[in-house]
This record gives sequence, structure tokens and C-alpha cells, in this order.
Amino acid sequence: MLKRLLFTSFILGALSASAQKQVKLNDYFPAPGNWQQKTPLQSGLDDQAIQGAIKFALSSEAKSSHDGVLAQYQSFGKEPMSEAVGPLTDRTGANGVIIYKGYLIGQWGDPNKVDIVNSVTKSMLSTVIGVAVDRGLIRATTDTVAAYVPFVELYSPWASNGSESNQNDIIYPFASAHNRKLTWEVMLRQTSDWEGTLWGKPDWADRPQGDIEDYKNRKRNEPGSTWKYNDVRVNALALAATNVWRRPLPQVLKETIMDPIGASTTWRWYGYRNSWIVLDGFAVQSVSGGGHWGGGVFINALDMARFGLLTMHSGNWKGKQLISRQWVDQALTPTKANTGYGYMNWFLNTDKKMLPSAPEKAWAHIGNGTNMIYCDPEHDLVIVARWIDNKAMDELVKRVLSAIGQ
Repeated sequence: MLKRLLFTSFILGALSASAQKQVKLNDYFPAPGNWQQKTPLQSGLDDQAIQGAIKFALSSEAKSSHDGVLAQYQSFGKEPMSEAVGPLTDRTGANGVIIYKGYLIGQWGDPNKVDIVNSVTKSMLSTVIGVAVDRGLIRATTDTVAAYVPFVELYSPWASNGSESNQNDIIYPFASAHNRKLTWEVMLRQTSDWEGTLWGKPDWADRPQGDIEDYKNRKRNEPGSTWKYNDVRVNALALAATNVWRRPLPQVLKETIMDPIGASTTWRWYGYRNSWIVLDGFAVQSVSGGGHWGGGVFINALDMARFGLLTMHSGNWKGKQLISRQWVDQALTPTKANTGYGYMNWFLNTDKKMLPSAPEKAWAHIGNGTNMIYCDPEHDLVIVARWIDNKAMDELVKRVLSAIGQ
């Protein structure tokens, strides 16, 4: 009872601190396979400004290779143990869509092309965890993850002949003295400092700082005190969520989110060649939370826009609450150790540091590439920009907002 009271107090405080400006959003939601279009003029927008924004997006394509394997090497090749272990595909050119008041009012490139979305996957991972909380599978984000995941059996039938016990088939991702303290909350906010090796990738191999030996043997930070972007830890969270749901997370995302919002059947969510576990007698792939070593979600811009529209509507789609408003408010609550970050991968515009031209209450789901889903409830606006230069994001938003007259 005390834990529930403490959790309730925590949530009320978070909601008070992060209450979003109440804006009446248009109630149009696209049907599956049919997104109604309007011209900028029909929407009361400056057509010339929208066309200028589209031309700018096309001219601001990221310089990374279109070859998926080479692009991964360009981004992470200098890290130790950087080789990809999940699928990678060649990408298309810059593309995206502009959604205003629910309607498709602009697009560029090929928005139907399915490409890796990199760390936008993290927003989908945190969403299926949110659904687990809403349904009571996770009682509170202040619970320790260890209370839900005692150990995991790896699916590796080739590693043993069955004649003797092979303890290497069992891993304990949350059993160390430090990891036992970690809550769902700090894992979701990337403030856990989780320690260990998962799927052949040690936590210290992701964006190591300073001397590697010193970094490997350093004292662990107290959970919640330090923010560190780390895909090994994200994958540990995905593994934990898989055990809570007792199902493959792509199935969970499909049934609870993507099908209800009318997404296409072309998106995929992958793990690694070696990220298979035994779950209730079945071989299940634990998926990746991004494309750092390959894998993660592969999706098109229109489906990304549907996801953005859902989050902008605080988890509501056509009157049905797919994710609780309370969860979305938590996701939009700034992390103490990094006020520009909420739950993964909700990048916040706190003090307008991320996007100076956008409202402070806007946010974006962002992945390497850059892949961006910009959500702006103040203007009833969603922008999906794929393979855009990171430095061009604010200018694109600025140009679209100028078309609205802001």
C-alpha cells in the first residue's frame, strides 16, 4: 500500500510539473490505407511556404551512405565490438510528410519506402512498456526490473548436446548488486548505468568515454543520477519487456498500437541473429531498441506519422485510448539528469534547446539518420522527416510553422 501511495504521489507531482497546454485538436484520423489529403490552401496555409519547406527538406539530405552496412560503419565503426549482428538494408533518399489537423498536406521523396528508423524504435519500445503498465503487467515504474525478470534461458540448441547441464544457457541480466536496484523508471529514462554484456555487446562498448580499461572498471553511478545514451541497456530493457509480456514485442506492438492506428502491413521489428531466448517453450527473438548494431524497426514515413499523430493525441485514436494519457504525460516529463529527454525516445524542447523555432511544449521522436517525428499539439502538426541532416531539423520546422502564420 505504501508503495502505491508513493507511486501515486510521484505521478501527481510529475503531472503537475509537466502538464501540457490543453489544445483542442482536430478529430480527423486517417483510415487504414487511405490518408485524406488537402492542399495547403484548403487548410488555410501559405502554399508557397510549404513548397519552400519541402524543397529545403529535399536539399538537406544527410550525407551518410545509402548502403546500410556502410552507414552503420560510418556511425559506429570506431567503437569496440561495433560489428552489426542484426539486419541492415540500403536506404532511399530524403522523404517525409506534413500532417496538419490530421490531414496530409505535403510530402516529398517516397514516403512509402520502408527503411530502418534507428532509435525511433525506442519510442515504440517505451510505448509497449506503457501498455504493460496500463494493463497491470507492470505494477509501477518504480518497481525494480529484477522483481519481474529473475533469469533468462538463451535459445542455443547448438551449444549443448543435451547430455549435461550447460549453465551458459542461463543469463541473469538484473542480478548484480547494482542491477538489482534498477527500476523501470531509470531504464526508461536512460539513467540506469546498467552493467553487463548482452548479445555479445558489453555496456562499455557503446560510446565509451576516455580510457576503455578505466571506463570498464569505474564505480557505477547511482541509478537516476546520470544520463547516458546506451543501446546495450536499451536492449536489456527490451529483453525485460519481452519477459513481462511473455510474447514477441513485435506482436504486442502490432496488436495494441499499429493495427488500431491503421498502419500498413509493411513495417517490421527485428532483433539480432544471437538474441533468441526460450519463453514458455518457444524460441522468441528479443528485439533491438535501435539500429546501432542493425535490427530495430523498419517502417515507412506514413506509418511513422500515424504513430506521431497518436502520441500528439495523448494516446487516443478515434476515441479509443490505446495508451493512457497518464503514460504520455510521464513520457513528456523531463528527466532530472537530462531535461531535454523524457522516456526513450521522446526528445523534449525544454527551454527551446532542441528546436529554437518550435514551441517549448513540442517534442520529437528521433533516430540516427536523422529520422524525426515532430509533434506539435499547439499547432496540431506532425512532421516526419527522414534522412535529413541533423542541423536542418529546426529550419524545416521553422519553415512549416511560417506557413501556418506562426
